[in-house]
Amino acid sequence: MAKIESVSPLAPVGGFPDLPIIDGVTFSSLEAGVRYTGRTDVMLAELCPGSVVAGTFTTSSTRSAAVLDCQKKLGSDASGGAAIFVNSGNSNAFTGKSGLEAVGKITEAISSSLGINENRIFTSSTGVIGEPLKWERITTKIDALKAGLQPDGITGAAKAIMTTDTFAKGASAEVTVGGEKIKIAGIAKGSGMIAPDMATMLVYIFTDAKIAQSVLQDLVSRATNTTFNCITVDSDTSTSDTLIAAATGCTSAPEILAGTPEANNFFTALQSVMLELSHLVVKDGEGATKFVEVQVTGASSDADARKIASSIANSPLVKTAIAGEDPNWGRVVMAVGKSGAAADRDLLSIRFGDVLVAENGWVSPNYSEEAAASYMKNDHIILRVDIGLGASQCTMWTCDLTHGYITINADYRS
Repeated sequence: MAKIESVSPLAPVGGFPDLPIIDGVTFSSLEAGVRYTGRTDVMLAELCPGSVVAGTFTTSSTRSAAVLDCQKKLGSDASGGAAIFVNSGNSNAFTGKSGLEAVGKITEAISSSLGINENRIFTSSTGVIGEPLKWERITTKIDALKAGLQPDGITGAAKAIMTTDTFAKGASAEVTVGGEKIKIAGIAKGSGMIAPDMATMLVYIFTDAKIAQSVLQDLVSRATNTTFNCITVDSDTSTSDTLIAAATGCTSAPEILAGTPEANNFFTALQSVMLELSHLVVKDGEGATKFVEVQVTGASSDADARKIASSIANSPLVKTAIAGEDPNWGRVVMAVGKSGAAADRDLLSIRFGDVLVAENGWVSPNYSEEAAASYMKNDHIILRVDIGLGASQCTMWTCDLTHGYITINADYRS
């Protein structure tokens, strides 16, 4: 794997945030030597009895063994405890029967050590595809992971799940229900092989809320559609995407019930955590130097708005122009046209930030190349495209495409 020499220039200035302790969950992390030496590469989170677990996963038809196992377990009996285990360095994807065996051996070891039903143990793996996971390196470390469990161990867990990430990612929020606070804390990894429909990202969100599994699942699924399913780094959808949200129920706030104002408030807080984490994934895009927001309005349908936003955000020509700080609006026109969505050349308007670039089928008479070029030097670029055909809209987030992306991925398995 290419050596990561420096932290992304888009990384948060303050570093990893101070996340709140979530009652009912403890964390542990250590080095197991899954693929490399000298780096923390496994993490374990233990959830108290009664915790409920929800999740969303990759839509890839070549999903990893861990993803398939997690999908089968969602909605299981919440009477006992639960655990989440993650390893980096090997995705355990496209590994046939050995992949399923590895998942079984890991969950069996965790079950034996923690006394938790295997049906309540959720695993994830991220890293190289197609190489058998040496599960023995992991199972021999389970007791040590158990011994290291602590309520404030989430920072170490965030670092353990990284692969080509240049910084650990975390976010949190609080919401008041019935006069009592509910806390939410989340961590994520992701840098490349990022595209909508969940990408090579792993996301774990923890809350002390009292909430039924079905209600939490609905809120998580809805929030995913406007956050993690609206980002892209390189248009590639991974085999291992996993987002797991766990609620321990340890708050003194009343239960969150579906369809209530309290549920709406909790959803807003949950969505804010997920949106922040999804943006951090893009800001750590392999080789990224610019964070790009693509705003599409005036489309004839929601589906068309998404098609157009995706076409622009995924276009290598658009992304390389942004990397070169070139206000090449013609490439945006190209991306709209190839999207397959309804569009009319003479109704389009395009803006780079507040700079009106094109309208009425031609370059704007007031367009200033100097102003546009100056705007492109920013590290946060907003591309605004109005289709002029309807009221539907979609916002997606991406990054520029630089030679750094090639450097990282050309020798990923080395």
